[in-house]
Amino acid sequence: MSNVLSPPALVAQSTSFPFSRPATPGVHGRQVGFVGLGNIGFAMAKNLAQNGPEHVKGLPPVKVWNRTQSKSEKLLELVGADKASIAASPEDIALQCDIIVVNLSSDDVVRKIYTRFNEALKSSPPEKNKIFVETSTIYPSLAGELDGLLSSFPHTHLITCPVLGNPIAAENGQLLLIMSGNYPSKKEVANLFIPSVGRKVVDLGGDLEKALTYKLMANSMILGNLEILAESLTFAEKSGIGSERVLDLVRDFFPAPAVIAYADKMAHEKFDATNGFSIDGGIKDATHIRRLSAKYNCPMPAIDTAHQHLLTARALHLRQKNEGHADLASTLDWSGIVAGTRAAAGLSGFNRAHDPTTLIEIEERTSSQ
Repeated sequence: MSNVLSPPALVAQSTSFPFSRPATPGVHGRQVGFVGLGNIGFAMAKNLAQNGPEHVKGLPPVKVWNRTQSKSEKLLELVGADKASIAASPEDIALQCDIIVVNLSSDDVVRKIYTRFNEALKSSPPEKNKIFVETSTIYPSLAGELDGLLSSFPHTHLITCPVLGNPIAAENGQLLLIMSGNYPSKKEVANLFIPSVGRKVVDLGGDLEKALTYKLMANSMILGNLEILAESLTFAEKSGIGSERVLDLVRDFFPAPAVIAYADKMAHEKFDATNGFSIDGGIKDATHIRRLSAKYNCPMPAIDTAHQHLLTARALHLRQKNEGHADLASTLDWSGIVAGTRAAAGLSGFNRAHDPTTLIEIEERTSSQ
C-alpha cells in the first residue's frame, strides 16, 4: 500500500536505526538487484541507484528487472547507465546479485518469482553470502514458503522488510522499514537502505512473519480511517450539511496531513492512484487482514465493513468504465471507498455533482462569492 498515513508525519519523527554502522567505509559494494518497479519499487530502486550508502565505496550499478520492460528503461534513462542496468530475467538477478530486493503487487506474483529464483539457484548454487529482501505486502505465512525455496542453498538468507509509506514518501526516501529475519542480513540491508530508501527501521526479531503482520496491522489502521472518513462524508451529503463543511471540520480538528489529504480526495473525487494506493491493493490487504484477525480470534468489524465498501466501489468503477465514462481514473485509488458508502446510502457512487445535496452546496458556494 499503499501507504503510511503521511509523508510529512514521517519526516517529523526522529530517525531510528537499531543496528551499528560500519566503522570504516567498505572497499567494494555488493551487487544489488531489484525486482518489481511499481510506484513504490521504482522510487526505492531509483534512490538506491542515485543515493547509495556513504559507508560503501564503488557500489556497482543496481540491476533491475520488471515484467514491463519500459519501466526498467525509464529508470535507466533517469539515473544513467553508470547507476543502473537492466537484467534480462529474474533468474539473472538471482544469480548475479548479492542482495536481491523484491517489491511486487500480490502473493501469487511473489510466489512465482521465488520459484524462478529457486530454479536458477539449483543450476548454480551460491558460493558467497546472498540476501533476499522481501518488501511486498503479503500474507505472513507465505514467508515460510519463500524461505523454504531458498534455505536449502548455502550462504542464502531471506529477510522480510515490508515498507510503510506512499509513493511520495518513497520518492523522498522517507519510508518506514519493518524488518524480521536473520540478524546479520538485516543489519547489512539496513545499512544499505538508510538513509537512501527510508528514514527509520523497526526490528521485530527473527520470526519472518512478524514484520508482515506488523505491516498489515498498520494498514488496518489506515483503512479504518478511510472507512470512517467515507461514512462521515456520506452522512454529510445525506443530511444536507455537504462535504465541504466536513472537510473544514477535518482541517480544524484532525489536522493530520494524510487525513486531510484523503478527505480532500473523497470530497473532490480525486481518485487517480498514480501517487497513491490502488483499490485492488486495498482489497488484497483487507482480505489478508480479515484472514489474519480470524486466525487470532480478533474481530475487526471496521475492516469487514471497509472490505465490503471497497468491493462495491471497484464494481461501480468497472461498470462505469465499461459504459464509457471517460472522466473516471484509469486506476482507482483506495480513497474511492467513499463510492461504496455513497452507493449504500442511495447516492451516486461517482459523479456526486448529480446528487441533490451537492447541487445545493454548489449553489450556496456560488451565492457567497
